[in-house]
Amino acid sequence: MKLLILLSCFCCYTLTGFAQSGNILDKEKLLEYYQNQRFKDAAMYLQTLYGENSKDPKEISQLAYTSMMAGNLPLAEKNYMKLYALQPASLPVLFNLASIGRRRGDDNKAKRYYLEIIKLDSMNFNVYKQLASIVPNPMSPEKQLYLKKANALAPADPDVAFDLANSFNLTKKNDSAYLVLKPALAADTANMILLKAKLPVCLALKKMDEAILTGETLMAYGDSSSYVLNNMGKIYFASKSYDKSLRLFKTIEHMEQQNESTLYYTALCYRELKDYPHAADYMTKSIKEGISPYMSNYYKILGEVYEKTEQLKKAGQSYQKSLGFENKGEVYYNLALLNDGKLNNKKVAVKYYKKFLNSNPDPEKYREVLDYIKQRLVLLHQ
Repeated sequence: MKLLILLSCFCCYTLTGFAQSGNILDKEKLLEYYQNQRFKDAAMYLQTLYGENSKDPKEISQLAYTSMMAGNLPLAEKNYMKLYALQPASLPVLFNLASIGRRRGDDNKAKRYYLEIIKLDSMNFNVYKQLASIVPNPMSPEKQLYLKKANALAPADPDVAFDLANSFNLTKKNDSAYLVLKPALAADTANMILLKAKLPVCLALKKMDEAILTGETLMAYGDSSSYVLNNMGKIYFASKSYDKSLRLFKTIEHMEQQNESTLYYTALCYRELKDYPHAADYMTKSIKEGISPYMSNYYKILGEVYEKTEQLKKAGQSYQKSLGFENKGEVYYNLALLNDGKLNNKKVAVKYYKKFLNSNPDPEKYREVLDYIKQRLVLLHQ
């Protein structure tokens, strides 16, 4: 019913505009377009009647809005820019231009319009919220500034409270994060997003009883995500409840969502429980998880670069470092060629040629290399 009233008002408004311009609007046709969400047809219809050179603000506004609803953002922006030239202090025009900028991926343009709105309305909550969302880095002072202004205007808004508390937590301002969450949670005690934000904050502030209660509340609500389990595991560990902590970190592992941090805490739990073999095993897993799987290739490429610039000692050192990580054996071939050719160390070259052969290289991929190595080994053994 509200939609019908809105559309009827819009059509009456449009009819007035057409009467002024001398055009005749088929009111029922336009209303049908809107009722059936046929905004593209409505925009084409209005454009046909108004033309592209209308200077009537009402006509331009109607075409701009309809084009935006139809998804024709370039045309919508073009018409809103006409309005902007006529009405530079119009909040609806500025809001729509900012919205179009964001939808077209031009955040800088959107930010410019939002800042213009702030000059006209410094108490606009939605603008500060949008400005904060444009800044990608959650630890950015600029993002915190916009979030603090939005939070001051609407302390109970859960989205802003969560983002600001998270930003404060990441920048080690946990006292501030706690204060931000308090009124937001008072307004909505069962808000799971806010409760999740509270977990790491309470842990950092060593409010263990409150942290445990928060985590248990989340789990009672059915949230057993790795995020909740991870934080609860850390909270129980800090409370010296090592058995409970271990169970949670092992649950994360069974969910196949373990990472360097969870494996590290698993190792610490085993250590505190004096299960040293498992502690060593999980600390090794944590170390392995923390190392990029591409480290071997990085050092191999670095060695090749050094070799190209005749820095042979550094090349050899880089190849050797590559061997300290998981690799598929290609670096043995690099070391063999380096020692065989540029370092003239035939004995070492033979060793690495053989190591490459023993690494089971793909016979199709390395056919020419394998043929060369076999021929080279025959010559080196003569």
